Amino acid sequence: MKRRMVAAAAAGFLAISGAAQAAYQWNLPPPVTRVAGQIYDLHLIMMGFILAIFVGVFGVMFYSIYAHRKSVGHKAEHFHENTAVEIIWTLVPFLVLIGMAWPATKTVLNLKDTTSPDITIKVTGYQWKWGYDYLKGEGEGTGFLSNLLTPQDQITGKVTKGEHYLLEVDNPLVVPVNRKVRLLLTANDVIHAWMVPAFGVKQDAIPGFVRDTWFRAEKEGTYRGQCAELCGKDHGFMPIVVEVVSAEKYSGWVSEQKKKIAAAADDPNKRWNLAELRARGEKVYAANCVACHQVDGRGVKGTFPGLDGSQLVNSPMGRHIEIVLNGKQGTAMAPFGKQLSDTDIAAVITYERNAWSNKTGDVIQPSEIRSAGK
Repeated sequence: MKRRMVAAAAAGFLAISGAAQAAYQWNLPPPVTRVAGQIYDLHLIMMGFILAIFVGVFGVMFYSIYAHRKSVGHKAEHFHENTAVEIIWTLVPFLVLIGMAWPATKTVLNLKDTTSPDITIKVTGYQWKWGYDYLKGEGEGTGFLSNLLTPQDQITGKVTKGEHYLLEVDNPLVVPVNRKVRLLLTANDVIHAWMVPAFGVKQDAIPGFVRDTWFRAEKEGTYRGQCAELCGKDHGFMPIVVEVVSAEKYSGWVSEQKKKIAAAADDPNKRWNLAELRARGEKVYAANCVACHQVDGRGVKGTFPGLDGSQLVNSPMGRHIEIVLNGKQGTAMAPFGKQLSDTDIAAVITYERNAWSNKTGDVIQPSEIRSAGK
């Protein structure tokens, strides 16, 4: 009720300027957490203050210009100190600041209260995707990478763009409704920022640091956001999708994820042939490497090196394995040893050494990656 009263009062001011017309999508998205609701209320209160100040200041100014103009015989007054005026222009701003600071302080303190979570999830920013690891609570032990799902043909304009263009992923973050979810955020390469406006959450993910935030979604649905920190070439291709589901559906999803993890676990002693590794490596390359090195392996001239016919790929495989595992300092090449399994790394290296014009015939086994990573 309080929120409705605040919204109604502020909306009255906003309607005058036309800024509240939802059809133009100039407003904040509908909040689905209590904190987001508080932020929305603050937005309306601040806009009300701003509009009142704007109308008051410009109203007095234009009235003075009109009523005290020379053409009606008005002469300029000569005066200096006016105690009443000085008290007013000191007291009014002070009261306005208090009126703004009180609700803002309560909201900021609430934003920082990450105690007693039901679920704790580690969020890691990569160029250019997100990694999610469920650390505590139901779902503990589950983890996956979340990549952009929008097809390249839409990005290049060859086909019509979809409804959720650049805001769709292959593996969304899944959480239960009405549960407190704590996020521990960090980054693997550069600074990223995890932002979902409907949750009222925006937190930087900084390499070498762990920052935390939280949310409790009160409504089931799919909510979208993006990386809100300029993080490199594909900054605009790093979406966030969160699916808020019922407790029953969440338990089912957790059970399904654990079955997938068990089924996907590779036998460390298995010997893979070239065809098997190439097929798997092509999928790994499409999900993790194509943004920089391109589908044809030619890279981006002057920015990202090509792999087709490159000296690195066609020389002895030791250096190739080292770069994929540990990355290359001073470049956008991330260390994939922390992101991908030994089998996936072996597969993508095998693919790169046998794709396009590269015909080395090399077959890298997961055991070799495991040994190199020690």
